[in-house]
Amino acid sequence: MVTRRNQPGKGRRIALIGAGAAVLGVAAIVTPQAFAGTETRAGAGCSDVELVFARGTGEPQGLGIVGRPLAQQLAAKLPGRKVGSFAVVYAAAANQASAGPGATNMTQHITAVAKSCPGTRFVIGGYSQGASVTDIAMGIRNAGTAGDAIPAALAGRVAAVVVFGNPLGLQRRTIAGSSAVFAARAKEFCNTGDPVCGNGRNFAAHLAYPRNGTVGQAATFAAGKLGG
Repeated sequence: MVTRRNQPGKGRRIALIGAGAAVLGVAAIVTPQAFAGTETRAGAGCSDVELVFARGTGEPQGLGIVGRPLAQQLAAKLPGRKVGSFAVVYAAAANQASAGPGATNMTQHITAVAKSCPGTRFVIGGYSQGASVTDIAMGIRNAGTAGDAIPAALAGRVAAVVVFGNPLGLQRRTIAGSSAVFAARAKEFCNTGDPVCGNGRNFAAHLAYPRNGTVGQAATFAAGKLGG
């Protein structure tokens, strides 16, 4: 069952903004359901699992073209559990400056839910700039603009981290090499030729995550960390 909670160089800047424009272009041909709803709630009680996901640059508020199918596939792999989702509320601006505020929103949401729902475990992640949001929320330094990180006391509640097209790759860095706390629980996807995470020149590669099987792989990985 799925429930949703509504809610440093010149070359790098050009690559990120270019990819953002490409995402805006694809949004015009994706079905409206891909962006339906920005806030959903887990019925009358707490979820067993909650996906907290940050969309990519230029996408309308919501889970986005990667987060929405991820929420559906994660729920399908955890039958019998109540799986909720929350779309991180942030601007997803082309200049990437909104990543820090997005991380703060992700952190504040996890903190609030963890307090009111002590049994809920989290899967966090993001696509494109949303991956930067996730990096910052994990406390990875120099991953983007300043934002609040998930408190150390709550880090254990995060069962898995899944990101797609992570700009951290432009610094030749990975989550595994940048976060001792989350390394063993993180899975990163970077398509060959993706200019946002791998210094490639194929913008189509950055848009391929919803249809190339990586979303299903991410859901399998996260479910495995949850004992599914």
